[in-house]
Amino acid sequence: MPALFLGHGNPMNAVEGNAWTQAWERLAGEMPRPRAILSVSAHWYVPGGRVTGEERPRTIHDFGGFPRALYEVQYPAPGSPELAQRVRALFAPQPVHLDRQWGLDHGTWAVLVHLFPGADIPVVQLGIDETQAAHEHDRLARRLRPLREEGVLVLGSGNVVHNLHTYVWGQRAVQPYEWALRFESTIRHWISAHHLDQVVAYEALGADAALAAPTPEHFLPLLYVLAQHASGEPITFPVEGFDGGSVSMLGVRIG
Repeated sequence: MPALFLGHGNPMNAVEGNAWTQAWERLAGEMPRPRAILSVSAHWYVPGGRVTGEERPRTIHDFGGFPRALYEVQYPAPGSPELAQRVRALFAPQPVHLDRQWGLDHGTWAVLVHLFPGADIPVVQLGIDETQAAHEHDRLARRLRPLREEGVLVLGSGNVVHNLHTYVWGQRAVQPYEWALRFESTIRHWISAHHLDQVVAYEALGADAALAAPTPEHFLPLLYVLAQHASGEPITFPVEGFDGGSVSMLGVRIG
C-alpha cells in the first residue's frame, strides 16, 4: 500500500471543487483500495500518545466562522478497534492511550470526502504527541511500516508550509511569500534526493523554518509518511501549489 501526505489547507476544500481536490480524487483512483486508513492529522496535537478506538467515530467540526454547509458535512466511516490495538502493539513499550471520545477531525475527513466519498473504509486517527521532538516522531513512525504490508493506508494530513498569521484570506489569488517558496523548495529537494533525515531536522533552516512552520503540528504528519519509505522506493509529488501565500498544498506519495 502506498503512503500519502496531503496538504489539506482551508477547511472549505471539503465542500469546494478546485485543482487540489480534483488531484485528491485522481489519487484515489490510482491507488489500491485500502483495507483501513490510519490518519495522522495536524488537528489532534495533544500531550501523550493516543489512538482512536471507537466503532463509529464522530465527525468533528473543529473550526469556526465558516459557512453552514461545512458544519453539515458528515463522514460516517466506521472505526477499527482492531487497527487501533495493532498500532498500540507496534508502538510498545511506548504507551498509547485508546481514546473513545475524539473521532475524526477535519484534517482527516476534509480530504477523505474526496479520496473515498463512500465513507466505507475503516478509519483510525493517531494523535501527535506534542511532548515529543521531531526526531522522536520519526523514530515512532518507523514502527508503523508493517501496516503497509497489511493493506493499511498511512495518511498524513497537514501542510509543509502553514502560517495563518501571514495568510491572505479571500478569493483572489496571491503569490507565495519568498520564504514560503524557499522552505518548500528545500524540503522538496531533500525528499527527492531521499535525504529524509534532513527533513526531520527541518528547524535547521532557521528563519525560513520559523516562518513556514511557526508551530510543528502541520509539519509533523509529513514525517509520519516519509518514515514509511523503503530503500529505492519512488517518491512523487501528486499535488502542488500555494493557498493564501503562506499555505503549501504539496502532496507526497510514497510508493
